[in-house]
Amino acid sequence: MLRVVTGFIDELRHSGVPVSMVETLDAMRALETIGLTDREELRETLRATLVKNLRHERAFDTAFDVYFSTLPRQEEHDDVGEQFAGSGGGGPGSGGGDADLEDLVAALLDSLAGLDDEALRRAVGEAVSRLAGMEPGRPVGGTYYLYRTMRRLDMERLEELLMQAMLGEHEVTEFERRLVTEEVAARLETLRAEIEEEIRRRLVADRGREAVARTLRRPLVEDVDLMHATASDLAEMEAAIGPLTRKLAARLARRRRRRSGRLDFRRTVRRSLATGGVPADPQFRHPRPHRPEVWLLCDVSGSMATFSRFTLQFTHAMSTHFSKLRSFAFVDTIDEVTDFFGPGIDFGSAVARITTEAEVVWLDGHSDYGNSLETFLSRYGRQITPRTTLIVTGDARNNYRPPRDGVLADIAKAARAVIWLNPEPHAYWDTGDSTMSHYARHCTSVHEVRTLRQLERFVEELTLPTARGSGNR
Repeated sequence: MLRVVTGFIDELRHSGVPVSMVETLDAMRALETIGLTDREELRETLRATLVKNLRHERAFDTAFDVYFSTLPRQEEHDDVGEQFAGSGGGGPGSGGGDADLEDLVAALLDSLAGLDDEALRRAVGEAVSRLAGMEPGRPVGGTYYLYRTMRRLDMERLEELLMQAMLGEHEVTEFERRLVTEEVAARLETLRAEIEEEIRRRLVADRGREAVARTLRRPLVEDVDLMHATASDLAEMEAAIGPLTRKLAARLARRRRRRSGRLDFRRTVRRSLATGGVPADPQFRHPRPHRPEVWLLCDVSGSMATFSRFTLQFTHAMSTHFSKLRSFAFVDTIDEVTDFFGPGIDFGSAVARITTEAEVVWLDGHSDYGNSLETFLSRYGRQITPRTTLIVTGDARNNYRPPRDGVLADIAKAARAVIWLNPEPHAYWDTGDSTMSHYARHCTSVHEVRTLRQLERFVEELTLPTARGSGNR
């Protein structure tokens, strides 16, 4: 058992879940107080001691299902085979004849309708044996075997038969039918989970826990490349952006509170009279900190579609914490979209308004950073103050047009800081039509932000004092 637990923790670390030595010891001590035969109790005990972030639960559940899966017991499958006539032939995945398949479907229906968990597990074991076509040593993932089994069972027909069995012959109201429909969906999801678990157990028995865990390993949401994120990945990222902006706002406020004013020489001398002229208690003037002004310039061109949606979501979340936040969107020209965001405004509607109302296309709808920056300076340049921090998000790919980086130099002279977030790998900068180096030399700092983890690192570093010209290049 000790080897399984340590292997499980190693897999969590390989997946990117941070697990310290102290947390490992806590988990071991917690396991001493529970019964190891209860799988769900074991799962929740390890979850409570090892997982610190909600975003890591998916990786935890995947690793747990592999490392603590129950190996198939051969005597169970032998007993199941006696329940079905002619179940022994046909080769892998052949499923025998149609009559055998009908017997198998009938057994599954009976166990689902009667909520007989033991019968369901036995029938699922027979279904996987007959329909999945699993072969020892074959390097095929569990998803393939799951698909084969579900397709052969014909889940749509199984749903219809289960509905008929649960509704019976008597008339039901629309409300009762809806309740039965939801119950049928829940029981079929249970069937799917049981099939997936049975396939996973057999794969572990054949290949070992480490090999199966490697095939199921997926990057954590904070390590997914923003430029290639799926809709589900973006949804998870959007859920994590709110806490990031709250952290940023809190850090800025804390930094303002900690700032000391200039030395008040007269008050210090007066106070020193009580100590014989020794300035033991220096006095300072009360600082008058200014609220930071943050301006975001976001490239919303086609090549930046996924990343721009992510940065706009970041803008939307920041707008609830910063009273002096201004937002601008651009493709080959720029327009202010500050009014599209704010407390109480739905993010989806704000994005739709940018698409339909914002004037971000001037010529042909291809990125033109030079013209966008020039337009920005002419329209809004006089409003930039030494308190303004400008954040530009984009890949700096200018479609071989003049970069006009001198315009950014003029903007940087007027602003407190210019920060650039680029979603491309650093190795891709200045390749093809990228003009990143032209703009980077005028920025306070330039950051590669391809993942949520890198964005978190940027938020951590943003409040640190920096000198112009330094940064993460």
